[in-house]
Formats: sequence, structure tokens, C-alpha cells
Amino acid sequence: MDQILDPAIAARLKRNEAGLVAAVAQERATGDVLMMAWMDDEALARTLATRRATYYSRSRQQYWVKGETSGHTQYVHEVRLDCDGDTVLLIVDQEGAACHTGTHTCFDTDVLLGGA
Repeated sequence: MDQILDPAIAARLKRNEAGLVAAVAQERATGDVLMMAWMDDEALARTLATRRATYYSRSRQQYWVKGETSGHTQYVHEVRLDCDGDTVLLIVDQEGAACHTGTHTCFDTDVLLGGA
């Protein structure tokens, strides 16, 4: 399922040396930051075309659709590009746990600095 990213969007991306951009998923209902993963042009194009969060696994060197095996899906409502073009923000409806450890968010385990 090859998808071609709109050239106007592709021109705005600043990829790392591996051709990837950081992708942060945020829950639409709560504002919780759920997870961070990587996307290349095709993963972003697939996400835009299907509204299903699609990422690129650096370790497996393949695409994965969030929830395809776990059932913990992300339906994408908005995709935003940050001012530098090196990070994509996905505003999603999360079904089930977002983190591979089974927690709601990948950012709820280690608090390095608490509230003031």
C-alpha cells in the first residue's frame, strides 16, 4: 500500500538522518500526551489518507498501524506540523491503552519534575 505524500507537505518536513520525523500522539478528549513514535513520508501519507495512525518502526524497519494487533487504535482527527517542520502532532481518539506496556499513556510512569 504505497502512498505518496503531497509534495507541498513533503517540502516542509525536516527529517533526521534516517529520513524520519518525530510524531507525537495527543488524546483529543483529555489533552493527554499519549506517545511518541517515528514517521517517514509514507507513514505520514498513509495516516493522512486513512485517518489511522501509521508509524515506522526503526527496530523492525516496517510500518505499523496503531492497534492493528492490540486493538488499541488511534483514530486521527487532526495532524499538525510544528514551526520547525521536524515534529508532527496527531490529535487522536484513543481506543484502549496507548503505551505498549498497557498504560493509558507512555508518559505516566516516571515524573522527573513534579508540579510547583
